Amino acid sequence: MTINITMPALSPTMEEGTLAKWNVKAGDTVEAGDVIAEIETDKATMEVEAVDEGTVVQILVAAGTEGVKVNEIIAVLAEEGEDASSVFAAPASEPESSKGRRK
Repeated sequence: MTINITMPALSPTMEEGTLAKWNVKAGDTVEAGDVIAEIETDKATMEVEAVDEGTVVQILVAAGTEGVKVNEIIAVLAEEGEDASSVFAAPASEPESSKGRRK
């Protein structure tokens, strides 16, 4: 069974934030307590720790993306022993700063 990693609420009033940085990539193994990302709000930058162990299957929200809603799925983990290639996930979103630009 997959484990969805969601955008955490860093305060009781937080509604959205910026996913500033990923410290992991698809294929990495994580354990509970590992720092996997950094989230920015208008007041602070906080580290996000994994609450479960598994393999990062896909990053759904790219680093630098602004306006990520609390509880939005930002990444997917496969549990130990699960075939990560069988896990389906949606494509990662573009950072807000690159939307509307041609490549």
